[in-house]
Amino acid sequence: MDLSDPVARPMRLSPAGKRDVRTQFGALPYRVRNGKLQILLITTRRTRRWVIPKGWPQDGATPSDAAATEAFEEAGVEGVASPQCLGIFTYTKEMDGDDLPCVVAVFPLKVKKVLKDWPEKAARSRRWESPKKAARLVQEPELARMLATFDPKALRI
Repeated sequence: MDLSDPVARPMRLSPAGKRDVRTQFGALPYRVRNGKLQILLITTRRTRRWVIPKGWPQDGATPSDAAATEAFEEAGVEGVASPQCLGIFTYTKEMDGDDLPCVVAVFPLKVKKVLKDWPEKAARSRRWESPKKAARLVQEPELARMLATFDPKALRI
């Protein structure tokens, strides 16, 4: 899958059927305050677990643009999304009692603006944390490693 393709479709890693592995795009929103790196986490709507903003591919949008849209809708932040994929993590999305395996490609988003109101404000909480604290708060091991080791200076932009 070419992650720069603006019409990327969900990746299928198993035979067609209800349990196909689905692709999502996630944003890793970050900022530097008082010389310290901070990462923004949000809660899921139903279970209130700490996660990063993520969602489905969008027609006509690059993966990093889709991730930036999710960061706006779910976390109320705007910024510059890097086209550089930091890595992937997996999780199981519970949808109407069915489990849907997902692979999430993560794109860093340098936050320029934090909004007071945003589309999913009533459904989610958000908090800024250090990379190490953010890594301890999430449940997905691959995401935790990405958060703990994230260094925006290493980005190739």
